[in-house]
Amino acid sequence: MPTLAQKPMTYGTLVREALALLSNAGIANAAQETRWLLERALETTGLRLRVESDRPVSDEHRNLAWSLLTRRAAGEPLQYLLGTQEFCGLEFEVGPAVLIPRPETELLVGEVRGIAGREAAPLVADIGTGSGCIAVALACAMPNAQVYATDLSTEALDVARRNAGRHGVMERVRFLEGDLLAPLAGLGLEGRLAAVVSNPPYIPAGDLPGLQREVRREPRAALDGGPDGLAFYRRLLREATPYLAPGGTMVLEVGQGQAESVCRMAEESGGYGLYGVRRDEAGIERVVSVQCKGQG
Repeated sequence: MPTLAQKPMTYGTLVREALALLSNAGIANAAQETRWLLERALETTGLRLRVESDRPVSDEHRNLAWSLLTRRAAGEPLQYLLGTQEFCGLEFEVGPAVLIPRPETELLVGEVRGIAGREAAPLVADIGTGSGCIAVALACAMPNAQVYATDLSTEALDVARRNAGRHGVMERVRFLEGDLLAPLAGLGLEGRLAAVVSNPPYIPAGDLPGLQREVRREPRAALDGGPDGLAFYRRLLREATPYLAPGGTMVLEVGQGQAESVCRMAEESGGYGLYGVRRDEAGIERVVSVQCKGQG
């Protein structure tokens, strides 16, 4: 029997075949994902897919559609196939080099904006920037801010720079390659940052094999938080202190059940006082903000 890629195709036939493929692969939102993937592959709209069901599909478009559909059926994240993800009302390029932005991470942007947005020209650092979604969203939301964004991955920084260019903030987001806050050394930022923000890896290493297959396709370095999931918080709390201004704030995304531990670590360090904990829409304590007491 000929495969989908070998059959003469119309819009209607392709929609039916695609829906069956994704449904049989266990894709929960198969109908919606079918439409999105076919819109991209066929360079058309959902309306045309419905009303022009007899329209023939070229070999080129059919093959592209089949490639995207089979990759999705095999567990590749939808966002990587579409190439974009919305975050804070902005469209961001995403791909296998970066973590896919999540809605709950938007809470970080809102928190930093509420804290640093009161300053005339705030300096903010986004540590582990990935796609650049936090840094770029902050620069867009705070026109007077200067943002420093670090990442260990050259490939991730390439994506982040393109996203900054897409949204016209390249002049106000400085991208730096290196481990956590190390790239900030020598820039004269000691004691000057209004906020340090991070969505670090926080999944315990032992839990990684049990993640959804789509999540397992995302960069392991952006997921693996060490044996207890807290390794990066220990380092961030220690490394950020010299850079935060007195009263400056560190804003951290945390995993489910981690907020109490992160707050305790901050308090025990002696360098921070608790600022606040925010819950996401699911009621999970998702964002921890701690205020720097200042040096000396």
